[in-house]
Amino acid sequence: MFDETRKFMDKVGLPRGDLYDLPSSTKKFPDGADYRLEVPTVNTAEALKALLEEAEKMDIVINRVDETYGAFRHTLQELKEYVNIAKSYGAELNLSVGPRATYDTSATRLSTQGVRIGYRLRGMEQVVRAVEDVKRIAEVGCRGVLVYDEGLLWVLNELRKAGELPENMHFKLSAHCGHGNPASFKVLQDLGADSINPVRDMTLPMVAALRAAVDIPIDVHTDNPPGSGGFIRVYEAAEMVRIGAPIHLKTGNSVVAGHGQLTSKQDGINMARQACIVKEMVKRYYPQAVQSKAETPDMAVPE
Repeated sequence: MFDETRKFMDKVGLPRGDLYDLPSSTKKFPDGADYRLEVPTVNTAEALKALLEEAEKMDIVINRVDETYGAFRHTLQELKEYVNIAKSYGAELNLSVGPRATYDTSATRLSTQGVRIGYRLRGMEQVVRAVEDVKRIAEVGCRGVLVYDEGLLWVLNELRKAGELPENMHFKLSAHCGHGNPASFKVLQDLGADSINPVRDMTLPMVAALRAAVDIPIDVHTDNPPGSGGFIRVYEAAEMVRIGAPIHLKTGNSVVAGHGQLTSKQDGINMARQACIVKEMVKRYYPQAVQSKAETPDMAVPE
């Protein structure tokens, strides 16, 4: 069915459809690893410290953490504290762009159509302010940026290429952009994304198709808070790694109410425990999978 269209997809470098045969990925991170553990919604330095301390006690490595409250909602002192904590544990840190539709004066985002906007930017002034926010992120020593707008991604990549931002800045595109197909992923990779987070409810055949379309890491949720579905897919984690490598397994948010909230010390501890469960599942059902160690060469936290 749809043979001519499927042939054209193949011709332009896209899979012919979702890959129900679930082929194993042969792609790797630069260090040769298959997967990394990522914990999002770590929205206070206190939660970050508690998360990484608890993970160390449980003998697991958290490779990457995401702050999602918005960099411009933190003081410079707290942002510097974030960077110092992440560096001390060898964890990659993504600070999120603060300007976004939900913090803007938009009436549309409060309407029933507001979900269409997501966290994107309204107007050129917001793009300029978002660039200023990323420059502020770079100034405190962070090299990972969580991006919510495709146009901003293109601008940031142009700034990086021009030397206006450090060449080792990493741009992660958020699930809040709402992308979930291989064609979109190819476009985002071309725009300069260093990793991409699809929407949170991708099936395994869909994940396999995403992997077939791009070479950069994909970031897939193994569990989610009630505010964005509440699903817990820890028994699929091993298959996610097998078909999706190089992949960030996003975990820990099932212990909080929703994305974007301020998180506490206890939240950080609970997130580490959830990450430990995901690590156990991968080790149990796909023991040959290799996780990156702390302080891998391409970590986005500078000296």
